[in-house]
Amino acid sequence: MITFTGARRGTAPLTWGQRAIWDTIQRTAPDDHYFNFGRILEVPRGARPASIAHVARSVGLLVERHEALRTLIGPGPVQDLRDRGELPLRIAADAEPAAVLAELSATAFDYAGEWPVRVAFVTRGDEVTHVVLAFCHLASDGLGAEEVVRDLRLLLLRGGLSGGPPPQPFDLAGWQASPAGRRQAASAAAFWEREHLRMPPTMFHVPSGAAERPPVWRATLSSPAADLSAQRLAVRHGTSTSTVLLTAVGALVAEVTGHETVTVLPIVSNRFRASTRTSVTTLSQEGLFVLEAGKARFTDLLAESGPAVLRAYRSAYHDPADRERVVAEASRERGTPIHPYCCFNDMRFVEQAVYRDEELIRRALPETSVSWPLSQDKLNCRFCVHLGGAAQVSLTADTRWLSRADIERFLLGLERMLVEAALR
Repeated sequence: MITFTGARRGTAPLTWGQRAIWDTIQRTAPDDHYFNFGRILEVPRGARPASIAHVARSVGLLVERHEALRTLIGPGPVQDLRDRGELPLRIAADAEPAAVLAELSATAFDYAGEWPVRVAFVTRGDEVTHVVLAFCHLASDGLGAEEVVRDLRLLLLRGGLSGGPPPQPFDLAGWQASPAGRRQAASAAAFWEREHLRMPPTMFHVPSGAAERPPVWRATLSSPAADLSAQRLAVRHGTSTSTVLLTAVGALVAEVTGHETVTVLPIVSNRFRASTRTSVTTLSQEGLFVLEAGKARFTDLLAESGPAVLRAYRSAYHDPADRERVVAEASRERGTPIHPYCCFNDMRFVEQAVYRDEELIRRALPETSVSWPLSQDKLNCRFCVHLGGAAQVSLTADTRWLSRADIERFLLGLERMLVEAALR
């Protein structure tokens, strides 16, 4: 066990980010382990030899510093911050860290009764070589987890951290309830309301007729050619590869579904404020990207999509209660449920944009492959695109709305759209 003693305890409302992922978890259970994720830290050479006691002390200090790591979900739901406790520790001798992480992440958290981070030490003899952390998404998002790893590395090397911690979820909930927070919420809600009165009710509305068991499947496209093409297009249009890929997904959704107005929900980090940039909490939420695709070519849409992307980023920092109200009112007024069920999540922390040579793109085309790494019974969406490292784009979809053939066809079509535009 790893013991910790923090500075404060109590309850507080969920933050907007916590409420958003809590609602998503409820819609996905019992397959909510889908949202678990993790990090592996190789113990720095400067901290070796690292005993179990030394590394455990560092993890305890880490949990004391970041209140999100010792916050449960209480009835309400509310944040239930504890000031002391014991964190279970698994010792995995001579194990493969990635396999240990897979085991730690394989089951859903007990949100009311289990600390929101699971810890294992990989050891060789008496020395800890790797620290494996599996996170509950209610405690942190990907960027927050990067801060955890950074702090743990410094604790292992120095034994302490200078300066106080960044704003905690308790502090963030207080700001969101303040007049300034409510002004931000009202601005975002007004945008969601305007768009919900005009956008199509949903993106994928025609059953596929080819549902699988289990119904939810993920295909992963590994395509260096698509990655190189996105970089070339980003430089050409003076934008990011994330915007290129979001616009390409929107354009292809329009082509596949026939919608002239396309709505995609991009996952946005919401770390644009200096006060929250390094917070360990879950800040990421869905924004609202509305693309007037019409019959325009992808490259024409890309030249004009910048303002829509910025509006999507601004709309992401919203109160989920406001959004719930907006969706209910729009659905009632229009006489049909309104929800895009079409998501986009760029999970890369660093992106590269270099004006790649045409011949390099052509030579990369034979390296394309498609794999099927995941299937499960439930998902809170019908269509979710994820961007990962190593030139990978994944599409997780409900086969009741897109067949497995449709999923693979979409990914290969995305590659084709990017490559043809880059080489034009």
